[in-house]
Amino acid sequence: MALDRLDELYRDAILDHRRNPRNTGAIELPDIVGDAINPFCGDEIHLQIRLDGQRRIARIGLQGEGCSINLAAGSMLTEAVSGKTTAEATALTELFRRMMQGDDAAESELRATGDLHNLAAVREFPVRIKCALLSWSALSKAIDGYVE
Repeated sequence: MALDRLDELYRDAILDHRRNPRNTGAIELPDIVGDAINPFCGDEIHLQIRLDGQRRIARIGLQGEGCSINLAAGSMLTEAVSGKTTAEATALTELFRRMMQGDDAAESELRATGDLHNLAAVREFPVRIKCALLSWSALSKAIDGYVE
């Protein structure tokens, strides 16, 4: 049974984002940068953000190493926050974290944001939740550092 769930986990949107990651180019002269590393498995995420005059994310670049979930989640993040203000991106980060903690209402809300809700299946494998959250941690730290 667990192998069937694992197979489902790596299907469709997650595999698409892993095989065809979005926004992977590094951005020169970013306004915000963020990095996150999971020392237990070696996953890494590095992101750069350029803001427009209204503090909207005009461009985002993400580079990473690690498992499919880590890299797919990062790719999905770049699509989800593009065009959002830093405050909206922070709110989306909290919504994603709530979904990963089992909040079904948050999962429902995320259905309107693209592919992010597909990562809810990761909750079946608690050891992989950190993989899905790594890029969001980098984003959160980066925005907090910028705002302060």
